[in-house]
Amino acid sequence: MSAMLETSGLTMRFGGVVAVDRVDVKIHEGELRCLIGPNGAGKSTFFKCLTGQYKPTSGTVHLREHDVTGWDSFAIARLGVGIKTQVPSVFDGLTVRDSVLIAARRRYGAILARKRTDEVLGRIGIEDIAGKPVGLLSHGSRQLVELATVVASEPDLIILDEPTAGMTAEETARTAALIRQLNERHAIVVVEHDMQFIRSIAKTVTVFHQGRVLIEDKVDVVLNDPVVRDVYLGKEPIRAAVGRVAA
Repeated sequence: MSAMLETSGLTMRFGGVVAVDRVDVKIHEGELRCLIGPNGAGKSTFFKCLTGQYKPTSGTVHLREHDVTGWDSFAIARLGVGIKTQVPSVFDGLTVRDSVLIAARRRYGAILARKRTDEVLGRIGIEDIAGKPVGLLSHGSRQLVELATVVASEPDLIILDEPTAGMTAEETARTAALIRQLNERHAIVVVEHDMQFIRSIAKTVTVFHQGRVLIEDKVDVVLNDPVVRDVYLGKEPIRAAVGRVAA
């Protein structure tokens, strides 16, 4: 299976602090990959290196045949990558429909963009709030609106940073179902720390700890691993466990 996204030796330093330490990760076409780890593990810094928000200190990021290391976010997006940050970046003064329509117009002409907007509103399940200003919505609804704007341009790869942050249990379950549905048409990378949410969507999981890959394997193997549990409980993992990857 060919790699859609691949990092090699990816490292990000902030002065004397190594936030991401020589990380090798490979994401395949059509895959749903979850990157997890406790707070401070380096996963959000890794996300920002992937999406052009940070320029890595060393190492490479390849998107198919393109070396996109250090590229700006807009340039990476043009290669078919949809990016959703942890904090919703939507315009409060626009309606939900207009927000999605503007995103659709980045790829489609006026007529197709309107059709695409209606389709996405239905897929995300927010057609009932299409006429409401984004600024009047709850946090969970704003998260869904931003997800809709990401999907509107039909990206090949969607990268999500903590997509359920601040959501209620009901909203989280709804988002999990949406991600599983979106994976039928898009490769998806989800950066999270909520293990219950990950259990509901994941196929393959990569665990970060202290800026490095601790383990990478199928979801049941990872979430039942005693070293992973120790990491989430704040215990120091045995060093021999670092860098385990499924055969």
